[in-house]
Amino acid sequence: MVRNVGGIDRVLRIILGLALIGLTLAGMIGWWGWIGVVPLGTALVGFCPLYPLLGLNTCAAGRSAT
Repeated sequence: MVRNVGGIDRVLRIILGLALIGLTLAGMIGWWGWIGVVPLGTALVGFCPLYPLLGLNTCAAGRSAT
């Protein structure tokens, strides 16, 4: 699997995912906040399945083949 999620993108996904999950656990937002698992998972894996469909890649050119 080729990585297509770069450094800044990964950090933002982790922050967003944890924020959504935290707000859900705190009872501030509804059950839909569990969608935060998606950006958190894609950040941890380094691959977003939507990016190839859109022709995007936020990895640096030399490191995208790992």
